[in-house]
Amino acid sequence: MAGMSPLFGREARNARKDPAGRTVTLIAKPGCHLCDDARTVVRRVVDDLGARFEEMDITRDKELHDRYWEQIPVVLIDGEQHTFWRVDEGRLRRGLGA
Repeated sequence: MAGMSPLFGREARNARKDPAGRTVTLIAKPGCHLCDDARTVVRRVVDDLGARFEEMDITRDKELHDRYWEQIPVVLIDGEQHTFWRVDEGRLRRGLGA
């Protein structure tokens, strides 16, 4: 469809996948209150939908640090950046296909 944003197309493709087969990655750092808030939302969503959860510490990985330092917390779905700073529960659910 002409004029449709790439984001809409990606979310539409993701909506066709089973949430239980997806992986949500939280890239965070110790002592980060936004990371704590994001973790709470992500955990609630993945526990509810059966998605896999993993967390990566940006202070222990130079590549992650160089790429995401100014955006943390960062949430990836199946390795693709979904959001950063604040996690919207409804948007995360939609991104997982729920």
